[in-house]
Amino acid sequence: MQEKELDIQTADGAMPTFITHPEEGGPYPVVLFLMDAPGKREELHDMARRIATVGYYVMLPQLYYRRTREFVVDGTDESRKAMFEHMNSLSNAMIMDDCRSLLGFADGEAAAGDGPVGCVGYCMSGPFAFAAAAQLAPRMQASASLHGVRLCMDSDTSPHLDAAKIPGEVYFGCAETDEWAPPEMIDKLDEHLQAAGTNYRIEWFPGTHHGFVFPERGAIYVKDAAERHWERLFAMFERNLKAS
Repeated sequence: MQEKELDIQTADGAMPTFITHPEEGGPYPVVLFLMDAPGKREELHDMARRIATVGYYVMLPQLYYRRTREFVVDGTDESRKAMFEHMNSLSNAMIMDDCRSLLGFADGEAAAGDGPVGCVGYCMSGPFAFAAAAQLAPRMQASASLHGVRLCMDSDTSPHLDAAKIPGEVYFGCAETDEWAPPEMIDKLDEHLQAAGTNYRIEWFPGTHHGFVFPERGAIYVKDAAERHWERLFAMFERNLKAS
């Protein structure tokens, strides 16, 4: 495997980004990996590597770069307060601009393909991946939200409002118990997506809580559910990014 850390220039500054892809072959379809609220960290690097090993050029940016170059929540009250401040400073529009900068950089990389791209967002980035499905169309052909928050809100910036513009496939993996993504929000999302004619799947993961895919979450991590999320993700990327 090949990997590197570098800054990608955006309209708002230098965005630290981890990039990984297979050593041989290519070019590979680009997959944007959007972090959860606790920050860009080695646990996420390992998840990005897992995606890359099956044949993708994976880009994992530090989305808080407008406020700080590095941030990883450490469990203290002060750190958690900073995490929510960082998270709430972001908007769909900001992250779409960041994604365009990522794809612009990838366009100049020999290992990165110039065809359809994918995106996966966890927790706070679930709505960003959802927004990308419409706003980065037609190139964005496969987007996944895992225990995503703010997917269907009473707001004129809610990503569900653009669902009818999505040309590709969208997947929503939902924890059975999730105060950040309650069933009533997901049910409302389901109704809206049906009416919009979106190519989507909503899947509930029984016996799970918010954050169940992350190996370092202790008792929150549910291995069989996490493995199923990888199966769903890889199958969707295979269908939409590698089909001839």
